[in-house]
Amino acid sequence: MNGFPWEEFARNLALAAGAAFAVMLVTFAVAVRGGLHRIVDVAWGLGFTAVALVTFLASAGEGDEARRVLVTVLTSVWGLRLAAHIAWRGRGHGEDPRYEALLAKAPGSRNLYALRMVYLLQGALVWLVSLPVQAAQYVPGPLTGLAWAGTALWALGLFFEAVGDAQLARFKADPANRGRLMDRGLWSWTRHPNYFGDFCVWWGLFLLACDSPQSAAVAVVSPLVMSCLLIGGSGKPMLERHMGRRPGYAEYAARTSGFFPLPPRPRR
Repeated sequence: MNGFPWEEFARNLALAAGAAFAVMLVTFAVAVRGGLHRIVDVAWGLGFTAVALVTFLASAGEGDEARRVLVTVLTSVWGLRLAAHIAWRGRGHGEDPRYEALLAKAPGSRNLYALRMVYLLQGALVWLVSLPVQAAQYVPGPLTGLAWAGTALWALGLFFEAVGDAQLARFKADPANRGRLMDRGLWSWTRHPNYFGDFCVWWGLFLLACDSPQSAAVAVVSPLVMSCLLIGGSGKPMLERHMGRRPGYAEYAARTSGFFPLPPRPRR
């Protein structure tokens, strides 16, 4: 097995950054024209897809072709599904309250403040979190059991994200559930099936980069950052602060696992 191609990978880091920021800048232009910055959430999945595709083209002749195809397909399926779901969920709605609250603090132009604090920041995060997607495509060796274990973990994550989102959408579409908490299906096993799914997706993609110790050392930053964001940062804690004000949430939280799926505890 040849060594890891550091020089080529370094060039790819620059190309991937360009792809991530290009997606965010185009999205910013569309958001300014439409007056809604919530569409940046759609760009999150599209940014990873762009990075995967750019890396696939740039890594030709360097990494194992089967691994390059697999990583690109897995990342694109995840990113495009997420983007489509967020776009569908947000149709017909006004500005996201999170961005309204953030832009209310703008010292000058709201749009320029959004560019700095939302779009450029998310572009940098896409680049950082996508390190396994980039590094895996430069691994010269063939796929091993570790890579297939990563694929299985990715599939588990996609299942929790897609099924959890679909269950929640059906629940909200029923007028009889207005004002009620979703506590059925996957939501009875974990309060955050979509966040748990995201967690599995990124640890799975990391395993695809682990057939080379060099790429593993680079890629491990990504799942660690995502785990911190999902469990202790802008994911679970922020949502639970909002949901905690709803009637019945304390009882739901008492019987339902906070993150990792577990059988629901009996109602008291």
